[in-house]
Amino acid sequence: MPTNTYDAIIVGSGITGGWAAKELTEKGMNTLILEAGRPITPEKDYVEHVPVWELRHRNWDNRTDREKTQPIQRECYYACDEFSHQFFVRDDENPYSFVPGKHFSWIRGRQLGGKSITWGRQCYRWSDLDFEANLKQGIAVDWPIRYADIAPWYDYVEEFAGISGQPEGLPQLPDGRFLPPMEMTCVELDVKDAIAKHFDDRMMTIGRAAVLTKVHKGRAPCHYCGVCHRGCITRSYFSSLNSTLPAAEKTGKLTIRPFSVVHSLAYDSNARRVSGVRVIDGQTKKAIEFKARIFFICASTLESTRILLNSATPEFPNGLCNSSGELGHNLMDHHMGAGAGGVMPGHEDKMPFGDRPNGTYIPRFRNLDARSKQNTFLRGYGYQGSGSRDGWSRGYAMSGLGKEFKNALKMPGPWRYGMGGFGECLPSHDNHVEIDKEKLDAWGIPTLKINCAWGENEHAMNRDIAIQAAEILAAAGAKDISVWSEISAPGLAIHEMGTARMGRDPKTSVLNAHNQAHDAKNLFLPDGACMVSSSCVNPSLTYMALTARACDYAVAQIKKGEL
Repeated sequence: MPTNTYDAIIVGSGITGGWAAKELTEKGMNTLILEAGRPITPEKDYVEHVPVWELRHRNWDNRTDREKTQPIQRECYYACDEFSHQFFVRDDENPYSFVPGKHFSWIRGRQLGGKSITWGRQCYRWSDLDFEANLKQGIAVDWPIRYADIAPWYDYVEEFAGISGQPEGLPQLPDGRFLPPMEMTCVELDVKDAIAKHFDDRMMTIGRAAVLTKVHKGRAPCHYCGVCHRGCITRSYFSSLNSTLPAAEKTGKLTIRPFSVVHSLAYDSNARRVSGVRVIDGQTKKAIEFKARIFFICASTLESTRILLNSATPEFPNGLCNSSGELGHNLMDHHMGAGAGGVMPGHEDKMPFGDRPNGTYIPRFRNLDARSKQNTFLRGYGYQGSGSRDGWSRGYAMSGLGKEFKNALKMPGPWRYGMGGFGECLPSHDNHVEIDKEKLDAWGIPTLKINCAWGENEHAMNRDIAIQAAEILAAAGAKDISVWSEISAPGLAIHEMGTARMGRDPKTSVLNAHNQAHDAKNLFLPDGACMVSSSCVNPSLTYMALTARACDYAVAQIKKGEL
């Protein structure tokens, strides 16, 4: 019989929602996932092996239609294209706003699996350099956890997800439980050797990626088709669709309800608990309410906070669980846009094999200790890059016509190496979101207005990223070096964090050390909204670990009779 009452309700089915589903169902809880978007059938919806000639516009896209329906989403140029635009929201149905002059690129995916279908798959552990930075520098609030608290959970999620990588023994980038690493190309090895020769404060390793290099948990290794953002029918990369949701479904305790757009949470002020979730059916637009014992809001950073802001009560007029006044504040993202690229002479007898879905990584080397301390900025950055050889598609940028032009493209072009930095963003109370009650989405729900801009620290770091990238390439013998230094708009790294931060003190934070709301003990937010600082590495692995840890704590509290 259909029911509206469950042991646990999860909002969102992306990386954190999938992990919450796996953990809660495996611990015996009857669990409901509310997914705002459509269901996904990989055999029908994934398009990684669709040939370009089957597309109406040959992947040049219907640009007029894309500008009309997805003007923000198309800023994610590598993935929101004619092949895979359907894995991104329609901006005309899901509007938001930002302060004039402060552009924010909110990239979203509403379907079963969320953005875990299109994510970049880079997986790095944080270290105590990250967890202790706020306290040591007197910025924002202290993290309520340290590396020792989360390390066992990094182990746990890595062993299930399957992360390929190379151990390096770096204190600022702890090693994990790795599958065999992918191989570097010849020019990447040249750059790696040059860095080791010319710089004693930095090194290069292969990226640590949630992409399998051998059979793992019944999933096949990657076959290097290289277009992971279009889906993966072999389940070779980690996503909730490929891994955690199937595991949860095996328990027989999971119900998934697509087309369930969450409006807000219902709050019982007498019990001081969340009592239900108010949903607008995405197809009929009828209102429904679901009830549970515990609630995990895993809708992604800004959407999770939007739900709480829209759940205001007389007791919490500025958003549910906002006694601290911090809900909506301290929005962060990684800044990018600075880097360098150049031609790498030699290796004309070599060609790359396949299309490796991974790149190289140069870990943070700034502000690690007294020797690497910088005078112009705090924190640091890492470089993601890759080396490849020009193919016939280089003809797009060449002038020419006819036989001679075609002959010039018969042979491969030169090898190149390019690298771009991802830099840490300092938490700032001024970077915030609020509800715009006058601007509604397609389901009649008030939307977000975002006020976020880079500070001088981010701009100073961005300049250093460009300079150091050029110096590394010059040391590696690159020619025709191009340097770029235009900083990206906030949001475009798609690593948005903060707005419902963890903390030790309920007066200055929304969540405790277990991602549990201070003001409603049966409410948990383990997604990016919980983050207290941003580090400079991709955050998704930390979200996974925090989610598994929070689920373990929640069930333990239930067994103790505390929830």
